[in-house]
Amino acid sequence: MPKTEQVGLTPRQVQTFIDDGFVKLENAFSTDLAKECRDELWADIGLSPDEPEHWTQPVVRVGAKATPPFIEAANTPRLHKAYDQLAGEGRWLAPRGLGTFPIRFPSSQSPGDDGWHVDMSFGTTHADFMEWRANVKSSGRALLMLFLFSDVGNDDAPTRIRKGSHAAIARELLPHGEAGATLRQLAADDWASTRDCEVELATGKPGTVYLCHPFLVHAAQPHRGKEPRFMAQPPLLPKREFDPALPPSPVQIAIRRACGLTV
Repeated sequence: MPKTEQVGLTPRQVQTFIDDGFVKLENAFSTDLAKECRDELWADIGLSPDEPEHWTQPVVRVGAKATPPFIEAANTPRLHKAYDQLAGEGRWLAPRGLGTFPIRFPSSQSPGDDGWHVDMSFGTTHADFMEWRANVKSSGRALLMLFLFSDVGNDDAPTRIRKGSHAAIARELLPHGEAGATLRQLAADDWASTRDCEVELATGKPGTVYLCHPFLVHAAQPHRGKEPRFMAQPPLLPKREFDPALPPSPVQIAIRRACGLTV
């Protein structure tokens, strides 16, 4: 009999997400679909995979993409099951596309965006992104996700991940309550509470997705390889605020455990 592709995550993978703050899901969407999306991104940026002499910038950004290939890539049965398993069944909004895409090219130049950070969940009237906020409930964000649309090896600017850093950030956010803390506040000590975390690289084949806790500390890095790296880093959005009447999801279990609260 042909081998059936597993849908969703194993119990061990869910526990890995709680403990480490992320899980790597291979074959989340097809390599053919990854190529279709990649071809569309090449057209968007006006460059060609056959003309490396025109790859003059270390990073080119593309905003949200809502064409059918990207919607399909974000909404496979394998991913929907994993969303349920990590964010809570039926507690998330199906992605209507993907974005943003920091397309990284081989370059000796600094990309200028390779500092450690946490993706913030909700904004203010400030245009300064350092004033965007996150709170301990993770209002406005169910997951951080990294979608790989090209082969990403160790030299191909894989996202750097501080393993287990989500727990330290949860503890830092706890005293700030509902209002939360700004990115500027969290970064004030240069992420000292997470410096001892083991660093893992988000490598993989096209079709790989890293499903990450919203509080995971991560960073870009220069591209030292030969082929451009195509990756999207969208959020998974929650349907509504956390309902205490519902069982806690793995995202919430990780926060509660980090803060010493009853799970």
